[in-house]
Amino acid sequence: MALAMSLRDWLLSDLGPAEGAHTHAESQHAWWQVMCLTGVDYFSTLGYQPGIAFLAAGLLSPVATLILVLVTLFGALPVYRHVAEESPYGQGSIAMLEKFLPHWKGKSAVLILLGFASTDFIITMTLSAADAATHFVHNPMTPASLHSQMGATLVLLGLLGVVFLMGFKEAIGIAVVLVGVYLALNGVVAVVAIWHVIEQPHLIAGWQHALFAAHGNPLGILGISLILFPKLALGLSGFETGVAVMPLVKGQDLKERICNTRKLLSTAAIIMSLFLMVTSVASTLLIPAKAFEEGGPANGRAMAYLAHEYLGHGFGSLYDISTILILAFAGASAMAGLLNLIPRYLPGFGMAPEWALATRPLVLVFTGVAFAVTWIFDANVDAQGGAYATGVLVLITSASLAVTLCLWRRWLRWPYLFIFLLFVYTTIVNMGERPEGIKIASFFIVSIIFVSLVSRAFRSTELRITGIHLDEAAVELLREDPDQIIRLVAKKPETGGTLDETDGYIRYLHNLSADESLYFFQVERSDASTFETTLTVHGRREGKHRVLYATSPVVANSIAALLIELEKRTGQVPHAYFSWTEGNPVSNIFRYIFLGEGDTAPLTHEVLRRAIADPRRRPIIHVS
Repeated sequence: MALAMSLRDWLLSDLGPAEGAHTHAESQHAWWQVMCLTGVDYFSTLGYQPGIAFLAAGLLSPVATLILVLVTLFGALPVYRHVAEESPYGQGSIAMLEKFLPHWKGKSAVLILLGFASTDFIITMTLSAADAATHFVHNPMTPASLHSQMGATLVLLGLLGVVFLMGFKEAIGIAVVLVGVYLALNGVVAVVAIWHVIEQPHLIAGWQHALFAAHGNPLGILGISLILFPKLALGLSGFETGVAVMPLVKGQDLKERICNTRKLLSTAAIIMSLFLMVTSVASTLLIPAKAFEEGGPANGRAMAYLAHEYLGHGFGSLYDISTILILAFAGASAMAGLLNLIPRYLPGFGMAPEWALATRPLVLVFTGVAFAVTWIFDANVDAQGGAYATGVLVLITSASLAVTLCLWRRWLRWPYLFIFLLFVYTTIVNMGERPEGIKIASFFIVSIIFVSLVSRAFRSTELRITGIHLDEAAVELLREDPDQIIRLVAKKPETGGTLDETDGYIRYLHNLSADESLYFFQVERSDASTFETTLTVHGRREGKHRVLYATSPVVANSIAALLIELEKRTGQVPHAYFSWTEGNPVSNIFRYIFLGEGDTAPLTHEVLRRAIADPRRRPIIHVS
């Protein structure tokens, strides 16, 4: 028992916002440093993107990559520059869409997008670990006994989980070093590769001849490339992360932070676009097609292949080590993204257990899911590309939709509407070509919705009211009670009958004298999808009757919260009087969970029972 309690205390020791959610000024950094933190995810795709591009487009890889670069610079980048302006605290496009879709529509949209975001981040972890394992296994200096793709991938994911369980700090400092070294090594390989291309002009001529022989004319080449480029969508992976880390970007004020974040996004996009073009051309012209096939020396490691081929195994091994480290850190970036994203939404919606605010339990959950995904995809980089691209594309599509809606009353809506439609096309094509992406995303969506609904049901009898404020009129009315034993009569605002009739009925049923003070309490329902809220109670006099009223997403919890507040203020145990709610009990439960109303009396009692352990201080509920 003691061991179990110690384990529980360790797991929940940091209960509160996730470690990655830094918002204090002292944890902010220059924009280029934060760019490196996003870059471990974005730039690390160079480890596998050229190989995936060739497998998807073959000789058309450079042309399809050029289209991807244009979409990056003139589609995704403008969208996320605007997202940065609309969500300066790192809420991202998900929060933007939630504003346009109020109530349960917004919550449902968030749950679905969280499913795709989880797909994005989980597959980032598993694909990055798998590609790091590929670089390790195919390195000439790796002993044959360690040539296990699955084993190496699971070890890397396990180490990632252990790192986060122990506490992950100094992320940006490590990211700056890793990204700096990685980009420098890629720069050397790219320059050497392009030099070899220039020295052998027959390579370009041969490529052009083969291209036109296979596809006829420039229009045919362009048309097919437009169809194929969605398969290269992995090259768009860094934008949502770039916005999520906005709170880390240093700025004297909010305006400067937005400006610096835009510098981050633009610089990262330009650097990545240059590398995408150079690596695509170099790998297509210099690497034999058979080397890209599954199990081939360039499969998932095209630039490493060129490094070993043209710069020797010593430099190639250095490149492998750098790639393994940045890919492993890309998994860390994805894990940090999940640890920021899930606590930001689900617990606040009442759609995750309270322990979801703690880091370590979530790390165990995400690591277990990553193990399962790795096993399902057999630690294969190519097999996971479709699922990864699906998560990335849906998030970018949702961002472009949010920006379009935000600018709908301005002329800028037209170019952004075109961008939105372009990403809709790209997403649909990718899902059609590689349905495994939507399958795994659907699994995450269904899992999140199921867990969310179950959690909402179990947490529905929490107090849920984070604060009570009584206005002056309400306080004055409460002072009129001589014995300060406050007696509330719960009354629905829409219920028929006069206050005189209800007053007389309650006094008759409960044998209350005419001198006993009664207070009617009416709760007007607001957005029932909101889980937690503060309660402002107003007071007014209607004839001889004293009326308290408030607006809240949930009735029973609001009445319970007011009763608890009255007990604290008066030192006396208050009473509350209810009428039984007619109707099917099961339907009443669902009405309570989703509409904030139901069989109010027993629900109020249950909220009070959970909130107040001492029955002598617990407000008394009367039902008739």
